[in-house]
Amino acid sequence: MAAQTLLSSAAASSSLSSSFEDGESTKNVSFLSAFSPAALHCNGRSNRRISSKKTQVVRCSVKTQEEQIYATQVKRNPNFAKLQAGYLFPEIGRRRAAHIAKHPDAKVISLGIGDTTEPIPSVITDGMKNKAHGLSTLEGYSGYGAEQGEGPLRTAIQQLYSKISPHTGVKPNEVFVSDGAKCDIARLQMMFGSDVTIAVQDPSYPAYVDSSVMMGQTGLYQTHSQQYSKIHYMKCSPENDFFPDLSSTPRTDIIFFCSPNNPTGAAATFQQLEELVSFAKRNGSIIVYDSAYSIYITDDSRPKSIYEIPGARKVAIEISSFSKFAGFTGVRLGWTVVPEELMYADGSPLGEPFPVIKDFNRVMTTSFNGASNIAQAGGLACLSEEGWKAMEDLVGFYRENVSILVTALKSVGLTTYGGENAPYVWVHFPGQSSWDVFAKILEEANIVTTPGSGFGPGGEGFVRISAFGHRENILEAAERLKKLFG
Repeated sequence: MAAQTLLSSAAASSSLSSSFEDGESTKNVSFLSAFSPAALHCNGRSNRRISSKKTQVVRCSVKTQEEQIYATQVKRNPNFAKLQAGYLFPEIGRRRAAHIAKHPDAKVISLGIGDTTEPIPSVITDGMKNKAHGLSTLEGYSGYGAEQGEGPLRTAIQQLYSKISPHTGVKPNEVFVSDGAKCDIARLQMMFGSDVTIAVQDPSYPAYVDSSVMMGQTGLYQTHSQQYSKIHYMKCSPENDFFPDLSSTPRTDIIFFCSPNNPTGAAATFQQLEELVSFAKRNGSIIVYDSAYSIYITDDSRPKSIYEIPGARKVAIEISSFSKFAGFTGVRLGWTVVPEELMYADGSPLGEPFPVIKDFNRVMTTSFNGASNIAQAGGLACLSEEGWKAMEDLVGFYRENVSILVTALKSVGLTTYGGENAPYVWVHFPGQSSWDVFAKILEEANIVTTPGSGFGPGGEGFVRISAFGHRENILEAAERLKKLFG
């Protein structure tokens, strides 16, 4: 009866483990108990026996929840503990979800994360469809491909560089096809290791900084400056035409540089990139040049590739992507160019210069099995004459979205930057917190933007507005913004 009384008091939320004796054998039984967060454990020899031979007897003890948690003996990578809160865009998503939960009837327009919205042109999806169907046939099936990418696509990307400028000098074997530029940033960081020093534009795409932190290239986060120690933040603001003052920039091993820039939308000129290449050559640095938005450049005075600059092949790696070219944000396809002339200071058996391309090839063949062959078929279709025309039309649609937004914002006296050679508008709110402005626009206009401070301390006082959206949403957002700030 004592055992029955004990068990009847247990409800169904925590575990009750019991050992019962019937005089001949011991039976282990699991129950559920309401003793939460503590759990009730009953096992081992009984401490109370009721006189009948067949009476079941139970012995119980209480353990706290902490005692139940099993942990391995593996310690967490301390570099991950340095990271501040969550990655920017998931945090924006969390706040958007909370707003929708609070206002379920609100029509929220998302102009925050730079995700494309319009369908991929059919000439491109046809290429993927035909490849997918081919996989169902003996003649068309293929398994693992080259980790560096399929030959026809590598050649097509090389030819794209030749069309940009005959002086780029890119060769097919220098092109590494991947599942996107963001993934290649991580692979490059793996290759560089933890002992290199880093410089980034401020503001800039968060993946450059966060991957540096994860790799152990940085010190701790400095709350007063909102920067990590051991990273040099190159201030890019309206005052310097969004190009860093290289005369006051210290030498670092690696320089991350994005043009057109995410988030500011600023595209560097030939003269500016010539200064950057000369700076890297004087200091023996490597530039990681992110050209993911180069198809948006319409100004002929703005290079679409770092390799348009003489000498860049000796100091620069270029990463790019089909995500914003063709709406491949979900398909996932990009590339990285590593020139044969780019050399480490050492690495050969005799301590002589060593080709960077050999190490990146090793990274790709070790940690990557190649981009999807269906995605690569799509990439090849993108670079056909008809596919390129379709991509330009798609990009033209987003450019028109930018124009609508810029016109609306300027009409109510707001100062904007970018937008001419990029799909982003960088809006200035002097003296105001970026997150406060983000919250105001979300709460009062039901529009999701991106707070500038999420891209670095140099972004404080700005918000980024993306032009990726359906036309009716862009028009509606423009009217809401005029009403809010007019």
